[in-house]
Amino acid sequence: MTFYIAPRFLKKLAVHITKNFIDLPKVKVPLILGIHGRKGEGKTFQCELVYQAMGVEVVHISAGELESPDAGDPARLIRLRYREAAELIRVRGKMAVLMINDLDAGAGRVDAGTQYTVNTQLVNATLMNIADNPTNVQLPGSYDDTPLHRVPIVVTGNDFATLYAPLVRDGRMEKFYWEPSREDKIGIVGGIFSEDGLSPQDVTTLVDHFLDQSVDFYGALRSRLFDEQIEAFIDRVGIAKVGPSVVNTTQPPTFRPPNFSLPHLIEQGNLMVKEQQRLRDMRLVREYNQVLSQDRFSPPAPAAVAPPADPRPIPQPQPTTDGYAPAVPIEPSQPTANAHRSTEFASQPALDPTVAQHVQTLVSQGHAIGVEYVEPRRFKTGSWQSCRTIAPTSPTDALAQLADCLNDHRGHYVRVFGIDAAKRRVMETTIQRP
Repeated sequence: MTFYIAPRFLKKLAVHITKNFIDLPKVKVPLILGIHGRKGEGKTFQCELVYQAMGVEVVHISAGELESPDAGDPARLIRLRYREAAELIRVRGKMAVLMINDLDAGAGRVDAGTQYTVNTQLVNATLMNIADNPTNVQLPGSYDDTPLHRVPIVVTGNDFATLYAPLVRDGRMEKFYWEPSREDKIGIVGGIFSEDGLSPQDVTTLVDHFLDQSVDFYGALRSRLFDEQIEAFIDRVGIAKVGPSVVNTTQPPTFRPPNFSLPHLIEQGNLMVKEQQRLRDMRLVREYNQVLSQDRFSPPAPAAVAPPADPRPIPQPQPTTDGYAPAVPIEPSQPTANAHRSTEFASQPALDPTVAQHVQTLVSQGHAIGVEYVEPRRFKTGSWQSCRTIAPTSPTDALAQLADCLNDHRGHYVRVFGIDAAKRRVMETTIQRP
């Protein structure tokens, strides 16, 4: 099967790798190339094709390896793999790269619910240090002053805005946004179906029909066509004999080529698009969570309370000689306790429904709630001060205490966060901005 390498992708990656192996006088070359873009556009696969074409050795790191129950292990792993790539360059005399797939999934902070651990900080700090000193990368507990070979680092991801800003700055990381054009998609899809008898015109028609789909859609479409063959195989051997027929067998099953005609491809592709649309329309998780939150945390409707009786006697009019009742003197009304409380309640700011939902979620998980505030002129310096810590008693009580804190610190930045059993901050969010 002949695969297609997009010229723009090939040029960018080849220039970055080559530039890191050339000693350019008085030129600071970024060590890291960050390839980002939408999901399923073939970033990793295009990299593998370029490495194969250039004869580059690759040392891989997955985003799943960037977290560990032991603090410092992921940072040590990055240094170890970098030194391994440098050793490949020295021993084999070939170019080598260190590639980290889905860096934003392992070291990024997507939202306030993403836990920012010590390992996340150390991974960012380690990559920054290697980018600044690519020939002096040491392992913890040892030091070797022998300079290493410079190893270019290639990272992929979907949204690099979630990464630590000093890591992605120019000079450390060169950014490359990959979005294949129509011509690129035609070339890539033509490579996917190169052995299936599709003409260039059929490939162009297929791409134009599903132009808004990512590259991996076409690979999944080709795989879907074999489902009919596999269904016929299961019906032929029987459901109970599928295992012995495909595992540890000397005669593995063979299949004739499926129907790769253009109308059949479009028909199967439309079915896949309908499944995508159904997934977007259902949103069952949001519906379930919303119903659960309403059932568990909705406060009961307040009962009607009669106004308190005035203990003072009501003056009665006395008859007079002219037959008219004298006017009853009206005394100035005195503010009651309930009036004072209603005025105080009206002065409190109304909580945003999103904030109320956030607080209810923290209480439901058994987290204590910390509240901090800071003046606008000290916001940039991060001089946050503690307002109070709310015990996870009930959502209603927590919302009342939070409203009191907001009322006391109007015109300030206010943020809330959860405190778990290990005294760690979780789900931090800013709820008031002046």
